[in-house]
Amino acid sequence: MRRLYALAALFVLLLAGCTTASDGKPPGARWQPRPGTGWQWQLSGRLDTSVDVPVYDIDGFDHSERTVEGLHRDGRKVICYLSTGAWEEFRPDAGEFPGKVLGRGNGWEGERWLDIRRTDVLEPLMAARLDMCRDKGFDAVEPDNMDGYRNRTGFPLTARDQLRYNRLIAKLAHDRGLAVGLKNDLDQIPELVGDFDFAVNEQCAQYDECGALKPFTDADKAVFHVEYELPTSRFCADSRRLGLSSLLKKYELGAWREPC
Repeated sequence: MRRLYALAALFVLLLAGCTTASDGKPPGARWQPRPGTGWQWQLSGRLDTSVDVPVYDIDGFDHSERTVEGLHRDGRKVICYLSTGAWEEFRPDAGEFPGKVLGRGNGWEGERWLDIRRTDVLEPLMAARLDMCRDKGFDAVEPDNMDGYRNRTGFPLTARDQLRYNRLIAKLAHDRGLAVGLKNDLDQIPELVGDFDFAVNEQCAQYDECGALKPFTDADKAVFHVEYELPTSRFCADSRRLGLSSLLKKYELGAWREPC
């Protein structure tokens, strides 16, 4: 009799394994934006919630659960912008990052690259940030500065270090039911497209790199793309051909936008 019970229990476990994703979420539970999805990216200034698009990408620290709820009531999905590869002195958790993981400046005032090899230090800090996104009700996360290995960070980062860290961030997001986007890091798209739910790119048209994002659209995953210096007449035709969700924005990423 006990053998029958054991076989029945094994069958239940096998059945559960067939109907549950590897991160513990039922299949299809995470949001999956598709190519061509319209969006608004605003990281500065008073948030303009009147843009008629299905997706908003906003700063995770600067906005409250109430703001996210309001966007949801208007039928929008909401992406939580975070910097996961660089330290920012103006964030409320800045003092929790030990000096040993802070590298060179990344070109933005008050920001420094992180030593992404030190996952023993960074994983709990990033997990706490992703908890914040989840608890505020965001649908997804845009982790920024995910290509430190190609920059002068002050650390001898390798491509392998970057792959390991980016996959860690993706797993932390998925463990919390959040979709996650790969920010820039074009060279590693072939290795990472399966780990991420969409991509976010800056200036691929200006640098003739948009074709590198094709693995995402081929996988039916959105590419949220912005240009800053080219007029829309220089990139929108190619964006439509490639299935990108493209905008012209100003560098401060305020409310102004010119979509394709």
